[in-house]
Amino acid sequence: MTPTFRLGRVAGIEVGANWSWLLVVALIVWSLAAGVFPDSNPGLSDGTYLAMAVVAALLFFVSLFLHELGHALQAQRDGVAIEGITLWVFGGVARFRGEIPSAGAELRIAAAGPAVSLVIGAACLAFAVLVPLPSAVDGVLHWLGYINLVLLVFNLIPAFPLDGGRILRALLWRASGDRRAATRVAAAAGQGFGILLIVTGFFVAAFGAVFGGLWLAFVGFFLLSAAEAEVNMAEAHMALTGVRVAEVMVAEPVTADAGMSLQRFIDEIFFAHRYTAYPVVMDGETVGLISFRDALPVPRDRWPWVLVRERARPRDEILVVDAASDLADVVPELARHELRRALVRVDGRATGLLSMTDVGRVLEVLTVGRAATTLAAERQKRFTRTGRPALPRT
Repeated sequence: MTPTFRLGRVAGIEVGANWSWLLVVALIVWSLAAGVFPDSNPGLSDGTYLAMAVVAALLFFVSLFLHELGHALQAQRDGVAIEGITLWVFGGVARFRGEIPSAGAELRIAAAGPAVSLVIGAACLAFAVLVPLPSAVDGVLHWLGYINLVLLVFNLIPAFPLDGGRILRALLWRASGDRRAATRVAAAAGQGFGILLIVTGFFVAAFGAVFGGLWLAFVGFFLLSAAEAEVNMAEAHMALTGVRVAEVMVAEPVTADAGMSLQRFIDEIFFAHRYTAYPVVMDGETVGLISFRDALPVPRDRWPWVLVRERARPRDEILVVDAASDLADVVPELARHELRRALVRVDGRATGLLSMTDVGRVLEVLTVGRAATTLAAERQKRFTRTGRPALPRT
C-alpha cells in the first residue's frame, strides 16, 4: 500500500496516508456523531457530539499508527529495514524492506503491534473508569478503549494477513523450519476466514443491516485476496532465491546519449525498439534513465530543441542494484519503484538494466520447470510402485 501524501517522520520512519484513509475518517466521524455518542452520552449538544467524533476519530488513527509503530520499531531491532508506515482504509500498514530473517523475529514483530493496542485499550478504559471526567471526555475515552480492544481481538484471529495469522506462521515456521509450508497454512486460514466474512456479510445485509453487511464482505474480500497474494509472493521468493541479478539483467541495453534531442530519441530509439525506458549515457557513464513518458510533457514542436539530459531522471532517483545480488532480495524494491526498472552495477559501473518484465519472464520459466520436475517425479513414483508407466487419464 503506497502513500498518497506524506505526514512526516517519527523515530526516523516515514509516515504517510493513502487517500482511502480520509474516507474512513469521514465515515467514523459520521457514525460516532450521529449514533454512537448520542446513545452512550445523551443530553449533549449536536456540536459537542461532532467535536467528540472528530477527536475520537483522530485519536483512533493515532492508536493505529502506534500499533504499526510497534511493529516497525521491533522490526528495526531485529535488523529488518523499514520503508515506512501508511494509514489507509483498513487502518495502517508497516512496509518492510527485505525479508524477516527468522521465525523468532517474525513472532516478535507480529506480537509487538497487538501489545501496543492492548496497552492503549486498557489504559483508556482504566482512566475512564477510575478518574471522574466530563461526560464528553469520558465518552471518547470509553469508545477509544473499547474499539482498541475489539480490534485487538479481531487482529489476533489466526488468519493471514492479520497479526494472528503472522504469529501462527511464525510458530509453524519455528516448529517445522519450513517458512514456505508455514505461509501456506497461515494463508489458507486467512482465505477460509475471508470466505466466512463474505458469506456472513451477505447474510447480514440480506436481513437489513446493509452497510454493516457490505463492510464485512468487503473486509472478507480483502483478507481473501491478501492471503492469496502472500502465497504467490512466497512461491515467487522461493523460486527466485539463488538466482543472481547478472543472470537476468540486460547486459548491453539500448542507450540514449545525454546530448541528443528528444526528437532524435523518439525517432531513432523509442520507435525503433519500443522499450519502456532507456539508460542515458554521457562520456561513457550512465547518468540517468529516460522513458517516453518523460518526453510527453514537452510540446511536440519543441522536441528538436530539448535535450535528453533535460528530461531524463537523474541517477540518484533511480534504483541501482549489484549484479551479484540475489534476485529474490531485489524484486520487492524493484516492484515498488515507479519505473519498475533498475540500473545494474557491474564492476562498479552501472552498465546493465533490470526490469520487472525480465523478472516475470524468468519466474514463469522457473515455475513451469519446477512444475514439470514435480510431475516427472510423481510419475516416476507411480512407475516404481506399479511396475508400469502412469498414463494420464482421458
